[in-house]
Amino acid sequence: MEHTANTQPKNAIDSLDNLIQSLHRVFSADEVNIEEVKTLMESYESNPKDWMKFAKFDKHRYTRNLVDEGNGKFNLMLLCWGEAHGSSIHDHTNSHCFLKLLQGRLKETLYDWPEDKRSKQELHKRCEINFEENQCTYINDSIGLHRVENGSHCDHAVSLHLYSPPFDTCHTFDERTGHRNSVKMTFWSKYGERTPYGTALSKENN
Repeated sequence: MEHTANTQPKNAIDSLDNLIQSLHRVFSADEVNIEEVKTLMESYESNPKDWMKFAKFDKHRYTRNLVDEGNGKFNLMLLCWGEAHGSSIHDHTNSHCFLKLLQGRLKETLYDWPEDKRSKQELHKRCEINFEENQCTYINDSIGLHRVENGSHCDHAVSLHLYSPPFDTCHTFDERTGHRNSVKMTFWSKYGERTPYGTALSKENN
């Protein structure tokens, strides 16, 4: 089953800097207003001049590039997807996850959680959602697990992700058995600058 994501609203935020300022204001509160954050993410109309300095690609895998640390309340990052790059099936460590597509196309596949941690059981695929430029989605662990991938063999994709609260480990899952692994995530770059090679290596970037 396939669904299409919502299109962006008409009242667009005019720059990435303005979006970041607005996010800081929203996250100054104690509670996360999911709809307000999603509306802000949707209302930013992608402009490569805003984010190109953060867009760092690797020919072997997709990259996570830190844009803003959100005063400890959230991490905002650019994920850069080369041709046919994709994530593992993963959770989000009880955090909120917002995804905004800035360039290209991405496919999100949603899965239910394994019913029994002790037995081998194929994960149940719930649906697939295709995203076009400027569309936005949201997930947390109560919704399920997901995998994100760039299905194109000729075009790159770039997405803007917000995670609140920030986290540096998560679980990845084997689709055939439901087996989970704890993995550490790292940043390929921070604020447009390449991180040291040793600290950018990880088993999985989600």
